[in-house]
Amino acid sequence: MSIQKQVLAVVMGGGRGTRLHPLTAERCKPAVPLAGKYRLVDIPISNCINSEINRIFVLTQFHTASLHRHIQNSYHFDAFGGGFVEILSAEQTEKTNDWYQGTADAVRRNLQHLRNFPHSYVLILSGDQLYRMDFRKIIAEHAASGADVTVAATPFPVSKVEGLGLMQVNDDLSIARFAEKPKDPAVIRSLVVGPTLEAKLNAPHDEPHCLASMGIYVFNRAVLTEALDNHHHDFGKEIIPGLLGKKKLHAHIFEGYWEDIGTVRAFFEANLALANPLPPFNFFDPDAPVYTEDRYLPASKLNRCTIDHVVIGDGSIISNSTLRHCVLGARSHVGEGTHLEDVVLMGADYYETEALQQAGVAGGLPPIGIGRDCQIHHAIIDKNARLGDGVRLSPAGKPDGAYAHGIVIRDGVLVVPKGGIVPGGTVV
Repeated sequence: MSIQKQVLAVVMGGGRGTRLHPLTAERCKPAVPLAGKYRLVDIPISNCINSEINRIFVLTQFHTASLHRHIQNSYHFDAFGGGFVEILSAEQTEKTNDWYQGTADAVRRNLQHLRNFPHSYVLILSGDQLYRMDFRKIIAEHAASGADVTVAATPFPVSKVEGLGLMQVNDDLSIARFAEKPKDPAVIRSLVVGPTLEAKLNAPHDEPHCLASMGIYVFNRAVLTEALDNHHHDFGKEIIPGLLGKKKLHAHIFEGYWEDIGTVRAFFEANLALANPLPPFNFFDPDAPVYTEDRYLPASKLNRCTIDHVVIGDGSIISNSTLRHCVLGARSHVGEGTHLEDVVLMGADYYETEALQQAGVAGGLPPIGIGRDCQIHHAIIDKNARLGDGVRLSPAGKPDGAYAHGIVIRDGVLVVPKGGIVPGGTVV
């Protein structure tokens, strides 16, 4: 049986995304823009498509409108291939009338939809990670090992495992133990990869490594149903550890780039890294493209600009400005004399007509984008934000918290929320 008939993919649409707030104030985590052109959800969906897995469910719950719109506009399959990207939102039923209580609870409530399609395996994915993986490899390894559940794991140096779920893996890749985000140094040392397995890793050997769960699971169909026949809410904390000693658990080791976009700082750094000469994630791989909505926008226009390590989305207009180490989204507008450094500017959802722009200016509303003679450093400017002329923004020397005009400093990064209005001359 082909992999297309064997596997159903389930992408978790994320919870409230509180650690990414205010970027998630009006959208769920998978809908957060990425790399000037994409959304986070495009990563797992593209990985599936490139792995010949074309039956994909996306489970959603919070602030889902923009995610639904993006998926509906982006992913269309021909009628003969049987492929789809289907959105399954939280819904009331005869048995439940509340929200999803966690990742496992979300899948449990949608098993009835999965049963309508022939499959042997269910591939469960996160919707807020940046990585490129050929899922055919983990599926093949899962089948060959005879495992009931396979968990994708990536090696991390001991000094960087804070906040990660760790596992102890035997030399045959069977899983012996789990520890959810351990802090005790003794516990972490006990989970260090042994010398036999360490020798097989491509990771540098200058520091001991642990294997961290990536939140990517392959379940045999019957095992998933059995594992969810309870009231447990979360895969990583309850379901997977609860199967130890009862089912055959196998680890699939992944040594490519992987970033969990769970915080404002992680989002900011992952985006800016894409502007480096050799970024850790390559969007230019012709054999594994990342798919997204085709917006049919014109090419960007740059007039008398100084640009150094910058990614610029389609349909942008940049005039006589200086940009250093920045990522600009579609329809970005930057006025003359402005200086941006270490800035993620998400752009806009639409162009303002001249009449609307003039009416807004007459009412004291700056045009969408960044005005003239602005100085902005170490910041995220969310979509449809309006910054007037002469704005000065930087988090340097300021504590995290809320500031004037809706501006927030989070994880040391200054954020102007979606649709935010920053009057001309504002200094933060």
